[in-house]
Amino acid sequence: MYKVLIVDDEKDALEALEWKLNTYIKDVEITLCNSPIKALTLINEIKPDIVFLDIHMPEMDGFTFLDKLSHRNFNLIFTTAHNEFAIKAFKVSAVDYLLKPVDKDELIAAVDKVKLTKEQPKEENALENKLQMLLNNLGTNTSSNEKIHISADGKVYLLEKEEVVMMEADKSYTTIYLNNGQEIVVSKTLKEVEKSFQFPRFYRVHNSYLINLDHVKEYLKGLGGELIMSNGKTASISRSKKAELFQKLYLD
Repeated sequence: MYKVLIVDDEKDALEALEWKLNTYIKDVEITLCNSPIKALTLINEIKPDIVFLDIHMPEMDGFTFLDKLSHRNFNLIFTTAHNEFAIKAFKVSAVDYLLKPVDKDELIAAVDKVKLTKEQPKEENALENKLQMLLNNLGTNTSSNEKIHISADGKVYLLEKEEVVMMEADKSYTTIYLNNGQEIVVSKTLKEVEKSFQFPRFYRVHNSYLINLDHVKEYLKGLGGELIMSNGKTASISRSKKAELFQKLYLD
């Protein structure tokens, strides 16, 4: 028996997908939810095998919803009406998706794919990596400027690389500092946030700091040393990172 959760704010879409699952798929136990906010609690309670998730919902979008989840050990299938560029991003990122209205044969194929991996342990990191790849690919495919997608405060921020000054870790949270003085607090570790900043000009100078090299204004000598950034904040440097940092900043 497969536990299935469908999250969609549209009643007709919920009922249509429920009917198709009951009609064409065997051994499914279906739970419907028309509110992503309610689903945040529900998904941790029922721990589904498969989640069908709508992307565009008024309370929060699908990406923000996933960012807020503490339990991600499930198979994810997006339901979407995205344009062709976004669909290419889904394919490249190996994230399953179904176009609305959901086609019977495509639904069967998507669930069959889940069944093939049923005996294999579901890895939360694997899903996390796929989702991050998807966000990056969406940014690449929908704009000539590669934006960084960051979920926080019930929003998805689309950031230009140049506007990010630095990031600072605080246990399981990370603060992103922008050059306009704005601070975005993300409920992820710096290691997790760093996956979104795999660009040459971003460098992890310390366990607690990830910086944009273009925003470095001063270097203060010391045991490891410190950097003064363009926003006036200070970032410590690990001794193990000092030599490589000097090369990147062309320091003697």
